[in-house]
Amino acid sequence: MGIVILLLSFIFSFSLYGKEFGSPEAVLRKLFPGAEIEVVNKILTKDQFERAKKLAKVPIDSRLVSFYLVKKQGQIIAYGYVDIHRVRTLPESVLFVISPEGKIELVEVLSFKEPLEYMADESWLKLFKGKELKERNLRLKRDIPNMTGATLTARAIVKASRRALALWKVLFGGNE
Repeated sequence: MGIVILLLSFIFSFSLYGKEFGSPEAVLRKLFPGAEIEVVNKILTKDQFERAKKLAKVPIDSRLVSFYLVKKQGQIIAYGYVDIHRVRTLPESVLFVISPEGKIELVEVLSFKEPLEYMADESWLKLFKGKELKERNLRLKRDIPNMTGATLTARAIVKASRRALALWKVLFGGNE
């Protein structure tokens, strides 16, 4: 009996940690039915890398960057960027959908490995819609409210949004 209880508690506790929600391509296809999705891998020049770090005001770990270009009739209608970062001790993957004007259209959690009670809910993620990278915005507790009980998640997603928009701006949005 003790082994059964131990096994059930292990299964139950495992289900509370982490979840995969889908691929970036699947999310983009659902958002933009009939659109072409093209993956573009770019290696930032040293100058682009430094400009992106300066704009983001958060660390950028790699010069290799991948973006999803969402196209209809040959025109780019959206950009997708997946940021993989650590929340507390485990990773989270977040898709940022960015408009051709450089504004966040959607933030979608693709994978969350921490306990699920620390995951950002949909209503909080909707607060990013329409946000763009400017000198004094996208700051936790100022422009984006904190999430009670999930401060590390909130901080990680706000930083990731700044990184996503800075990389978009350097690669696709022209000069700052």
